[in-house]
Amino acid sequence: MNNLISTHSSLPPYQQELQQRCRHPSGEFVPFPEEAIEQSIPCRFKAQVRQYPDRLAVKTRLGQVTYHQLNALANASARAILATRPWVAEPVAILLERGIPAIAAMLGVLKAGKFYVPLDPSQAPIQLAQMVQDAQVSLILTDSRNAPLAEELAQPGIEIINVAGLPDDQGGENPDLALSPDSWAYIVYTSGSTGEPKGVALSHRNVLHKIRHHTNDFHLCRQDRLSHLSSMSLGPSQRDVFAALLNGALLCSFNVPEEGIANLASWLNEEAITFFHSSATVFRQLAPLAAGQGGFPSIRAIRVGGEQCSQRDVELYRQHFSPECIFINVLSGTESGTVRVYYLDHQTEIPVERVPVGYATADTEVQLLDEAGNPLDFNEIGEIAIRSRYLPDGYWRRPALTAAKFLPDPDGGDQRIYLTGDLGLMRPDGCLLHLGRKDLEVKLRGYRIDLAGIENALLNLEQVKEAVVIVREDRPGDPRLVAYLSAMAEPAPTTSALRQALLRKLSPHMVPAVFVLLAQLPKTRSGKPDRQALAAPGTERPSLDSPYLSPGSPIEKALVEIWQEALGLDLVGIKDDFLDLGGNSLLAGRVVARVIQRFGVKLPLRVLLDAPTVADMALALLEKLADDAGDERLATLLAQLED
Repeated sequence: MNNLISTHSSLPPYQQELQQRCRHPSGEFVPFPEEAIEQSIPCRFKAQVRQYPDRLAVKTRLGQVTYHQLNALANASARAILATRPWVAEPVAILLERGIPAIAAMLGVLKAGKFYVPLDPSQAPIQLAQMVQDAQVSLILTDSRNAPLAEELAQPGIEIINVAGLPDDQGGENPDLALSPDSWAYIVYTSGSTGEPKGVALSHRNVLHKIRHHTNDFHLCRQDRLSHLSSMSLGPSQRDVFAALLNGALLCSFNVPEEGIANLASWLNEEAITFFHSSATVFRQLAPLAAGQGGFPSIRAIRVGGEQCSQRDVELYRQHFSPECIFINVLSGTESGTVRVYYLDHQTEIPVERVPVGYATADTEVQLLDEAGNPLDFNEIGEIAIRSRYLPDGYWRRPALTAAKFLPDPDGGDQRIYLTGDLGLMRPDGCLLHLGRKDLEVKLRGYRIDLAGIENALLNLEQVKEAVVIVREDRPGDPRLVAYLSAMAEPAPTTSALRQALLRKLSPHMVPAVFVLLAQLPKTRSGKPDRQALAAPGTERPSLDSPYLSPGSPIEKALVEIWQEALGLDLVGIKDDFLDLGGNSLLAGRVVARVIQRFGVKLPLRVLLDAPTVADMALALLEKLADDAGDERLATLLAQLED
């Protein structure tokens, strides 16, 4: 890698100013020192317990615990583990819903010198079984509610501990096992963009390095109250937990799928959350509810990540959140942690269509590479590669995948390079634009198309909440762009309105042929849109600006039949626009060929551009028939059509 990025490793002045404003009003921030990453997670946690024993550590709808109480629960889990298993580093599965028992179990596993595999009980049992088998777990921690599922997952040789029945250990001593920073901390399974689960193994040093920069970048302190919305099985959940508990702060947990966005809005004010982290999708639904809650005056910072952030999201932030609140867009991943940060306030101007993911974080370089792995210059699009000495060792028991994605330091040092599979563009000031996945670039009818760019254009529309664009070939030889989206509110935008809005921003070949409106998009367990679960578009007439009008004349009836067959629709109105119905040049050719065959008259393909509705086409056809066949032949043909 060259020195392209190292010359722009620090934040520009306007970003530094915003970062300095991203502080708790108490001003109690204490930097997370670099030397603190050369220890274990329990060691850092123990220091917080000593310093803040009576401060609240975790709060949920079901209860709350202080740092002292949480430490006691963790010690009880650790002693139960050590009474069952020898002190050797081995994986322990945690099968618990988000909450205090799960967090105590996480800490207990680490205190026992082992590493954990967080499992979400709501996942399909077959997926959980695959993870248990792949991780080669020796023990499952669970509770009474999930004990039957744990027994189903427990293969021969796997033991089960019910943490609900552990004795109170309020006066117990810490196990105090000597743990190296290089010891494994946990394995998190991620499906990535392929849908195939793979475990990312992180050491204590990896985790503490992430928390150090999360703490210092956003000035987290003991007065902060952090939101915890992600499933316990996901990487962002681990970061949220440790960002709070390794800084003496309060972690407030809320279950969005069960309790809903409306209750989340009131909960944020009830708990006086100061640092709010969520996906862009959750934020997009939450922001308009701010007015009904009197705003969210306690939130000092909003961090969005994990999916594409749009200009519309920034507008929602400016409309509904205080000028003192800082909005933060990041580039992060389970494998890499946070590698880019971009701070915004109400006055920040975004000079590009996409919201940047911003500037470098400490100890991490970003380089853009071409297909051959060569470094690219500014303003060139390439794969985002991350270089750091704090990257994880790779994927659990996947040496071939690890070798393909984690490369050795070309300079022979202790750093490594992680190939993200994401595309980016680096501006001359060192600001990075994230352009989506490499596998979201497609070629269709000779055009190279960036699906992420189309999605971004849709998300920037005020009426759109979620959007995914894919290429489908439901009919052989007819690949087409299909957009799936959910609306901000009813009435949902029509296909006609969506097409016209996109045509003002995109080239015609980038506008989807079909728009499928859903109540909500299917999600992966990480909360991202699940592209593999998107069903084929139906055969119903799309929602259009023009009302449905049935055919009247024999020619209109014949043309409607031809259009319905070509477009694969059950219903076509005579005033419906051909392109709004999902038509394209290939289908236009089919329609014109069928018209020529049916009516015995030659028509140019351009007729569907000049006459894009059945009514218009019928008039053009009548004129052509009259010119070519004469009135007598035309009358005979119309009589045949009536029959």
